[in-house]
Amino acid sequence: MDGKILLVDDEKDIADLIEEVLRQDGFRQIERAYTGRDALRVCRAFQPDAVLLDIMLPDMDGLEVCRQIRTFSYCSILFVSSKNDDIDKILGLSCGGDDYIVKPFSPREVAFRVKAQLRRQQYQTGARPGQAALTVGSLSLDRDGGRAFKAGQELALTGREFLLLSYLMENAGKIISKERLYEQVWGEYSSVCDNTIMVHIRHLREKIEDIPSRPQLLTTVKGLGYRLRKEGT
Repeated sequence: MDGKILLVDDEKDIADLIEEVLRQDGFRQIERAYTGRDALRVCRAFQPDAVLLDIMLPDMDGLEVCRQIRTFSYCSILFVSSKNDDIDKILGLSCGGDDYIVKPFSPREVAFRVKAQLRRQQYQTGARPGQAALTVGSLSLDRDGGRAFKAGQELALTGREFLLLSYLMENAGKIISKERLYEQVWGEYSSVCDNTIMVHIRHLREKIEDIPSRPQLLTTVKGLGYRLRKEGT
């Protein structure tokens, strides 16, 4: 499978195991980093499609590494951590992560999640017939380029936020349940916690709303789900 992968983990045995499984699944372009500073340096030079990022690194917190990567790359970032509390998962996703895998894990699950992220990237950048561009009010998507705009100004979205906005724009005016969003944006094998979608919706809302706009473009319909309003309605 095509895709450039960066493994960031100071435990060589774990990195060896993950790399072996990824190579068995067809990945050939794999780089490693064992510290946060090395991860940033390699990420800039290598330009990976996905980063597997440990949170506990010897020199920098993986969350900070993620924040810094997000200043120059929209690649998929999958945290790999022994921290299992919901708050840790929320922090990881809030700082720009796309997925959160808890140690100990199945290497096959890691490979599956990486491939799922790359498939979503292909969806993000691959136009479907008649849907290369999508516009709802002042919001527009360029699927060919994987870019989103509000009133002509480009929005700094993560890959997950792009997919979330894309699906909401495709269904503008409809109430979309949390379960439906999980299915369409995260996939049926996702292990995201209950608060994950709330975190992503909040961050997306902050980026697309004209604060303090009223009514909101992206609204929560209590007990039912979320709806992207067609502006002017």
